[in-house]
Amino acid sequence: QADLKTFTALGVYGLTAITCVVAEVPGKVSAIAPVPPEVVAEQVRLSLEAYPVAALKTGMLHSCAVIEAVAAVLERSFQNRRLPLVIDPVMIATSGAPLLEPAGVDAMGQRLFPLAALITPNLDEAAVLLGRKIDTLEAMRDGGRALAARYGTAFLLKGGHLSGDAIDCLCTPDGAIVERCAPRVPGVATHGTGCTTSAAIAAGLAHGLPLPEAFAQAKAFVSQAIAAHFRWPRADGSETHALNHRLPPLPPG
Repeated sequence: QADLKTFTALGVYGLTAITCVVAEVPGKVSAIAPVPPEVVAEQVRLSLEAYPVAALKTGMLHSCAVIEAVAAVLERSFQNRRLPLVIDPVMIATSGAPLLEPAGVDAMGQRLFPLAALITPNLDEAAVLLGRKIDTLEAMRDGGRALAARYGTAFLLKGGHLSGDAIDCLCTPDGAIVERCAPRVPGVATHGTGCTTSAAIAAGLAHGLPLPEAFAQAKAFVSQAIAAHFRWPRADGSETHALNHRLPPLPPG
């Protein structure tokens, strides 16, 4: 749902293949009901067949079976035309809840990562892939370079959970790093920033932007969505927060 809001705001027509029905609010995931892998694969296949798809992104895949099914469809499609694929390797929610079967990490790395133009783990997910914790900006830079070199594709590591300004690092297999920084907005507890970031980058790639420019547009879009967030009071005196996707497209910079 966050992806579709982002696609609309950034001027592309979004299609979705539903992989799971998830009961989730900021800070809590209470239920996950997976869609059968063959149904997921058929959603993807029909969308690629019926529409002039310009870019793709994956989100929560949840199981090895779904990863294998999606990879098989994309591999067949990419034999005819390679499309930019952004992989958001949804393994761990912001709340800490696991969203991917343990064996799915290896399946994703073996089947989907080789197809990707960009992979966008949060820091907990990057730590799973690396096998070590990322708790400083320098560790994030080193981890991003290591992952890009290991998998031979670009990685975006996001520093929203570190201290200080929110610095994101786009790391490419040649060892280069492009960084974008935005002031931290205090007192905001949303979820969906990772989904929105990867969707915004996919939208930029669909428009034909080079990856660094698509990253710049996405960073600006997400930063404004956080700054203009919505707040609703709860009965217990706390608040529910949500990103504001109702923003005009933003130029890179």
